[in-house]
Amino acid sequence: MKLIYILLNRKIKSAVFYSLLLIFSLALLSSCIKNALDKVPTDSYSDGAVWKDANLIELFVNNTYRVVTTGFSDRAVKLSGVTDECYRRGGGNNFINSGNLTPSQVGLLEFWTDGRGCSYWTAITKCNIFFSNIEKSPVEISLKNRMTGEMKFLRAYAYFRLVAYYGGVPLLKTPFELTGDFNLPRNTYDECMNFVITELDDAANLLPLTYSNDNLGRITKGAALAAKSRALLYMASPLNNPTNSAIKWQAAADAAKAVIDLNIYSLYPNYKDQFLRVNSYNSESILSRPYNYSVSPEDATLELVEYPNGYSGFGQLGPLQNLVDDFEMANGIIPKNDPAYNPQNPYVNRDPRFYATILFDGAPFKGREVETFLPGGKDSKEGSIEAFNASETGYYIRKFIDESITNPSEVNQGNSPWIFFRYAETLLNYAEAKFFLGDETTCRQYINMVRSRPDVNMPPVTESGAALLTRLQHERRIELVFEEHRWFDVRRWKTAPVELNKLPQRINIVKNLTTGVKTYTINTMAQYKFVFTDKNYLLPIPQSERDKNSLLEQNPGY
Repeated sequence: MKLIYILLNRKIKSAVFYSLLLIFSLALLSSCIKNALDKVPTDSYSDGAVWKDANLIELFVNNTYRVVTTGFSDRAVKLSGVTDECYRRGGGNNFINSGNLTPSQVGLLEFWTDGRGCSYWTAITKCNIFFSNIEKSPVEISLKNRMTGEMKFLRAYAYFRLVAYYGGVPLLKTPFELTGDFNLPRNTYDECMNFVITELDDAANLLPLTYSNDNLGRITKGAALAAKSRALLYMASPLNNPTNSAIKWQAAADAAKAVIDLNIYSLYPNYKDQFLRVNSYNSESILSRPYNYSVSPEDATLELVEYPNGYSGFGQLGPLQNLVDDFEMANGIIPKNDPAYNPQNPYVNRDPRFYATILFDGAPFKGREVETFLPGGKDSKEGSIEAFNASETGYYIRKFIDESITNPSEVNQGNSPWIFFRYAETLLNYAEAKFFLGDETTCRQYINMVRSRPDVNMPPVTESGAALLTRLQHERRIELVFEEHRWFDVRRWKTAPVELNKLPQRINIVKNLTTGVKTYTINTMAQYKFVFTDKNYLLPIPQSERDKNSLLEQNPGY
């Protein structure tokens, strides 16, 4: 039993050990507790053997960790492909970006249910089963409290994400009984979010600040407080706070400051390296999900999905020129506003985070320069290796990938963790709340803390008023790019009608093969234009769910 004690969240030191662990775990799961973990609603929701054994209960908790959807689910950073960050080739994003999402056609934005086994409702169900059994379980009290804190966090996080996508949802706190009523109406946004905050407060009071090495990756008090910070920030934002209540902004500020005042987190000195597996538990990472492609091959495919085609990758997500243009010059000025910027030499003297985030034509990568130019660029549509996998935008994602991987495949991948919460976000949360409370000095201070990371070291922002808010929003766009923030940020700020209705752009580079001179031209991708309307602030409730539950009221506009 001890071998499966921390199956998903342990710091694994040996690939061989992990393989043996997996084989043993799968055998045990299938022979001993498969029915207990995968049970569908019946007149009994527990297996006596499970709820009397601390190791089996922990396995149940660990399995709940696993079913919570991450940003790497469905082949890497899919939300980026339905914002102004990336163009995603395939996957059905075009009809979403063009405003044609319907209750019967949600494509990759299916978060109500998920065929890969990662689902917020599945996590909620598992948490409710846990809570219906844990009190009477003869488990040592400190372990029971810790597991209760973990499950309260997971249930709260699952609800928070559902509400962020759909608005109010049915608030289920106990398992269904066979004789129960499965037709339930949606609770209000405030009812759901107040429950989320209460659960996170409870979790924070039950969870430790840190863990020993064997338990690294488990949810901590800091993770619960960081989730509360994000939740309260969303609640205070214009979309959900139309009266601009200072009380809500103060709650958001206090929540972020509670994380800061723990004094256990700090900005990691290297922006890019903080996302790699070798640095999984660094000083900036508040909560991350470790991966091992032998366990989760459907999710942990970063290098295969993101590498340029000339490096045997799929190049599925191409950063848009719109995003590239928003990376500042090293002097802190947006390129279009800098007289020194040369559009025919566009990639020099940029924010260091640009080089850590984007693979562009001429970028040094794995022993050669990336070539997206035409004719004949190795990473263009005229490349000799899988030309059909070339980027549609002229750029590739560099963030997250393990560059030690050569010729990525289903069995040759890195294991970068998905970071749910990191300290830089908390600092920017605090800056935003202080801005709306009228404290611009503190707002600038905390923005500049993020910008002064040793390997970034960008000039401090000095603006005030509306210009300062623009800089704050811009900083989140750059610092948190591809981390599933942009989708929510532009909605909660109510800037989506402007930001998501801009034409997506790509770079076209033509190289004179005689002189070697390259000519850079920006082209619009008009066939992939964005159309954002008011209904798109929320996703539609899937029609299949409304067919099963007539009390589920549809979101406006659908």
